[in-house]
Amino acid sequence: MRIATMDSDHSRLPGQANKASPGSGLTASVELGHMMLMVLILLILSPPVLGRQEEDSHLAAILAAAQQAQARSDFAAAAEAYQQAVKIRADIPELWANLGLMEHETGNYAAAIEHFQKALRLKPSLYVPNLFLGIDYVKTNRAKEAIPFLLAAEKLNRTDPEVYLALGRAYYSLGRLRLAVHEYRRAMSLSSEDSSGWFDLGMAYLAQVERDARLMSVESHDSAYAKALFAESLTQQSRYKEAVDLYKQIVASGSRPPCMHSELGLVYLQQHDHSNAQLEFAAEEQEKPGCALATLGRARSFIENNSNAEALRLLEELWNQDQGFVRFNAPALAEGLTAGQSSSFGNFMAQQHNSGQIPAGLYASLAAALGGAPPQNPSLATATANEKDADGAGHAAASTPVADPKRKSEKDYAAGRYGQCAGRLKNNLPKEGIDTLLLLAACSFLTGDYQLASDASSTVLAASPHSLPALYWSIKANEQLAFASLGRFQLLEPDSAKSHILLGDAYRQQRRYEKAQVEYRKALEISPNDPAALQGLASAYLGAVDAAKTIETAETALRRNPDDPELNLLMGEALVLRFDFASALPYLKKSLGGKPQLLPRVHALLGEAELLGELGQPQDAINDLKLGLASDEDGHVHYQLSRAYLKIGDAKDASAAVEQMKLIQRQNLHRAVSAVEDSSAPQ
Repeated sequence: MRIATMDSDHSRLPGQANKASPGSGLTASVELGHMMLMVLILLILSPPVLGRQEEDSHLAAILAAAQQAQARSDFAAAAEAYQQAVKIRADIPELWANLGLMEHETGNYAAAIEHFQKALRLKPSLYVPNLFLGIDYVKTNRAKEAIPFLLAAEKLNRTDPEVYLALGRAYYSLGRLRLAVHEYRRAMSLSSEDSSGWFDLGMAYLAQVERDARLMSVESHDSAYAKALFAESLTQQSRYKEAVDLYKQIVASGSRPPCMHSELGLVYLQQHDHSNAQLEFAAEEQEKPGCALATLGRARSFIENNSNAEALRLLEELWNQDQGFVRFNAPALAEGLTAGQSSSFGNFMAQQHNSGQIPAGLYASLAAALGGAPPQNPSLATATANEKDADGAGHAAASTPVADPKRKSEKDYAAGRYGQCAGRLKNNLPKEGIDTLLLLAACSFLTGDYQLASDASSTVLAASPHSLPALYWSIKANEQLAFASLGRFQLLEPDSAKSHILLGDAYRQQRRYEKAQVEYRKALEISPNDPAALQGLASAYLGAVDAAKTIETAETALRRNPDDPELNLLMGEALVLRFDFASALPYLKKSLGGKPQLLPRVHALLGEAELLGELGQPQDAINDLKLGLASDEDGHVHYQLSRAYLKIGDAKDASAAVEQMKLIQRQNLHRAVSAVEDSSAPQ
């Protein structure tokens, strides 16, 4: 554990685990205990206190008892010993620091904070009290107060990942997500085997994705950029008919993201519609600039037609243009191929590789994609010395300056040389204009440098927070970085509670509720009463319309977190399902303090409870139902609103609500037909 020594407590002591994280149990070894005891005994025996032999002997015995308690991880007993020690020598800051550490380990954060403060009043330059005072302020929801102490700790020791992890958690608590990501990346560059750091980094990226997506959906939900993200999601869910309809709208719009014709062509290939796919790839190649994804799509089409030599020729052309593009987009080439097609192309590639006809790197990338392996992402946690300490994370190392880099980069972009394009532009990231930064974001993403794409879009958003292209690239890049970070976490902790929760969340988002329930239950076997696992399990039960199990699970979770808005929403919704409106009302009112994107659902349920349970005036129900209309996915809220209007005799508004309900149902019917067509399409 960390020992507050006399002169330089910021150095890592022998035997201290490099990957230990705050709060994980900083158990002291016997060797460290002896070291601490030796330091403090030397202190109390040094002049001018040699005459106080009896007091010094008593203090030495107390410290020995503290060391023995620490060695057996009895932190409460160690804290009691240090309490006695500070009564004898209240002038020694290291004693107060070690008392604080023991209280931190027992979870007595209020007392730990008080005693770390006393240590710092005596000696402000101590590293341990600065670090742990910051950590404990974060743990007690005082993140703003934590930051000055953590920054002081960073100045004392720039090589300890724990200070950057703590700073990341503080910034995350304050909603300063880009700064949180920046600090987590610095921590991971120092301690790449720390699984908890990868998890925190992944969650920070996901939170940034959620924030950017919420901003785009609220302000520009009908834009081509928002539709492109939704169409991509539909494709990932194999809802190809719906995706095609949406992509057709996108390519018909004036302002849109790049590569949309190619994306549409790839969806056509998933439906085995080669003629329409070729039309889209040709349309992409006519665009100024075009997109190399069209060439990848044509190569994929050749593979499906057993023209392996033509496919490999195109892929080698792409490799010569931009290796990063091929490496990070190769999964799109393999997705949807039959086993026979994949095997035929793989065997052909192997023959060419064995005869030295194709580059080894190209063969390795394509073989990995055909085998189902995800692309590696070297941009993860490569925090460099020139990253700037500001909201809008830093940038990659500079490349050699060139004359007129933007004009040359535009030519590179048009020619599909995305890595070269990005390399020319990344020299002075904060100083570039918005158009140049957006070009950098596009080139970086297309060559697979997601961190640089995130940094470039962040810099744009710092100056222009509502820029649709910047939000688009930020969402796409941070999503990829989140997946990669959480993937690293799962590799390090393949059977941990958090890993099962992540899998459960993924299954739940895909509406595979039974599989989600299995994963959450596995998490709870490892970590009983884990809040995230309980909330996930309750959500999965609710998704499966199992009100009884939702209520049972939510009750367990609420005993630990009675004011949590999302848990209260789950409980309220389950009670509404059981028509227990009176019981649901207090839970729903508590959930009004939740995330803004959840509030329409809360108001819809409140309005339904007020209307059907006759818990207020009809106008109260109308007011809440109107606030809940944004959550109406099936017409149910509009139907309830029409009933509420009829209760007050407003037939006109009731009729309008019914018409809107019918419109939603017609749209759902169209989507359902498309989904059936997708599910019945030949594979």
